[in-house]
Amino acid sequence: MKVVKYKKLSNGRYKVQFDNGRDMELYEDVILKYELLLNKQIDSSKLFEMSQYNQEWDVYYVALKTLRARYKSTKELREWLFSKNYPQELVDKAICKLRNQGYVDDRNFAKSYIHSQIATTMKGPNKIRKELSSKGVEDAIIISEIEVFDQKTQEEKIRKLIAKQLQINRSRGGEVLKKKIASDLVSLGYDIFLVQQLLLEYDFSIDSSLAKKEYDKLYRRLSRKYTGKELEYKIKEKLYQKGLYYEN
Repeated sequence: MKVVKYKKLSNGRYKVQFDNGRDMELYEDVILKYELLLNKQIDSSKLFEMSQYNQEWDVYYVALKTLRARYKSTKELREWLFSKNYPQELVDKAICKLRNQGYVDDRNFAKSYIHSQIATTMKGPNKIRKELSSKGVEDAIIISEIEVFDQKTQEEKIRKLIAKQLQINRSRGGEVLKKKIASDLVSLGYDIFLVQQLLLEYDFSIDSSLAKKEYDKLYRRLSRKYTGKELEYKIKEKLYQKGLYYEN
């Protein structure tokens, strides 16, 4: 059979029609390699070979498109391509080609990811390390690149987070609030020793006026249900949970 017509499609593809009524959507790279000029004769073995080579380019261009939408680690890209049911051999070829072209690079991915997380989130370095590890980035790369998240930057973020916690936890106090803030910061990925050091800068002593205010609030609410010693016990229990103490 021979080529009788071309029609240009999107994404560097062409619809190639043959004189037997069959047509194929082929990438320009395939057309160039096999020199598919008009009236070019193609036998069945060559047609199969072209189809296989076209699939290679299909995996490559699909991978390139998703990378342009969002930079991915090698592991993320591989798993994403497998989810599209591409065979491993073609996935490996596409990733090798993209790596040689600089589109896939776990070190550059780690750099970009770390800078993005520092700029747009309040995550600490330990959480970022864990996320990069889950994305298949080697420990040596993570350790090297995370150094950009220096102690000064960490301290600035921790202080902002402490200030925010103090603002939104006005009804709490004492060691309960201090432990809550420390736990939240460690969960965000900050080192416990640095957190504890910075918490020393803040006063977590119990404010008697705050304790009185919370006592009165709890009394009004709980007195609808409890009385006498049971009421006092329930109020003190709630105050303790907030890190407060008040003796009426």
